[in-house]
Amino acid sequence: MQTSPARSSHTLIPAEKVTGTNVYNPAGEKLGSVADIMIDKISGKAIYAVMSFGGFLGIGDRHHPLPWASLKYDTSKEGYVVNVDKSMLKDAPSYDSRDDDFSWTPDYGRRVDKYYGVPTYWL
Repeated sequence: MQTSPARSSHTLIPAEKVTGTNVYNPAGEKLGSVADIMIDKISGKAIYAVMSFGGFLGIGDRHHPLPWASLKYDTSKEGYVVNVDKSMLKDAPSYDSRDDDFSWTPDYGRRVDKYYGVPTYWL
């Protein structure tokens, strides 16, 4: 019996298992953890991982969207590695986790993409 490539590669993961996964920089410092994933509803592709950074017990933390393409999964860390250091996050596009007025707009997405130097998803 032949299995499909997706089943045999073991690279698929449910979004609920990605949420909470730690994010590290190349030096091995923990930057935060994945709080959410932004998925294009037409293509089904993950576009951003929203990383929770800072704060304590959910108070005072910031949400930093990271372009999904900038994340690399490291099996030894059981987490994602992104080429960002903590000082870079201070000026990075972010929003307060309790900000009910925050709205994801194409302009905001372009700002995120530009900040991280990735091709923009937004036309």
